Amino acid sequence: MLAPLNAILGGALLVAGRKLFWLFIGVLGFITGVQLTTNFINGPEWLTIIIGLIVGLIFAMLAIFLQTIAIWVAGFLSGGYVLSALAGMLGMEGGRLAWVVYIIGGIIGIALVSFLFDWAVITLSSFAGASLVVESMFSNQGSAQLIFIALFIIGIIIQGSLLRRDKGHVAG
Repeated sequence: MLAPLNAILGGALLVAGRKLFWLFIGVLGFITGVQLTTNFINGPEWLTIIIGLIVGLIFAMLAIFLQTIAIWVAGFLSGGYVLSALAGMLGMEGGRLAWVVYIIGGIIGIALVSFLFDWAVITLSSFAGASLVVESMFSNQGSAQLIFIALFIIGIIIQGSLLRRDKGHVAG
């Protein structure tokens, strides 16, 4: 019963992992819940699926409500720190200038994290999606590796083209 569900979830991640970030995180939560249940509770498969779904829903909710804030805070803090450190190396430190440099670095950090975040999610969701599909459908080790690589590349191409299209609509 888990194999078809994993194949469907894997296919969804390959096509829409970035666009549906909450789904990506929810699927990862589901997988984590299933793995923990399988390793620590020796119960029926339906219990494993229910626990996986509960953990997946919790992860998805966290992704929906905390994603943007977490990304921006991380980008701001890291960007502010890096630009402040660079300014310090150039002898521009102290006083109000330090705060201005930190804020500018934070804004740059938010922009960088936002840009790189898309490609990180595309790569990771394509990897996870390809893994789920291959694990649930293919047992032959040799062909499974080739299929995994092909699905991984296809996932990146599909999601990358959707990202470019989305960015094009925003710019146009």
